[in-house]
Amino acid sequence: MNPNVSSVALYQLSYDKLKTYLVASLFVVGNILLPQICHLVPKGGLILLPIYFFTLVGAYKYGFTVGLATAVLSPVVNNLLFGMPPTPALAIILIKSSLLAVAAAWIAQRTQRVTLLNIALAVLAYQAVGTLVEWGMTGSFQKALQDILIGWPGIAIQIVGGYLILRYLMKK
Repeated sequence: MNPNVSSVALYQLSYDKLKTYLVASLFVVGNILLPQICHLVPKGGLILLPIYFFTLVGAYKYGFTVGLATAVLSPVVNNLLFGMPPTPALAIILIKSSLLAVAAAWIAQRTQRVTLLNIALAVLAYQAVGTLVEWGMTGSFQKALQDILIGWPGIAIQIVGGYLILRYLMKK
């Protein structure tokens, strides 16, 4: 078996199951703790893009329902508890998080595999569409490119770290 390709044990959890909310809650907690750690580094949130990490993992492994719950709850709870992301940035982060949940869940469902390429496609898809949406919302192409120009280390961490975490979860 190719060590870079693993079959995915997908769980398509539905909104009417308690397990959906328990699993999503774990990923939301991850998306609360990781940004707090990253914000210890100057501009850590802008550079490392931590609010998206567990949304990627949750959506890829557990499907759209968990992914979307994580995508929406994580930024909102972080904003309410810590003021980060700042309220003016909340709308675009919610949109990008939701795009990531859709892309990751769709790619996982279609391919049934965890590969670096699949993870990269999910991340690049949400970044590409999210950049266009942000450009339309702000009217500033430069601001819309911020996640890519400043956040490229975070994008790389999402791809490689997401792949490694998903590979680890495959063994569980």
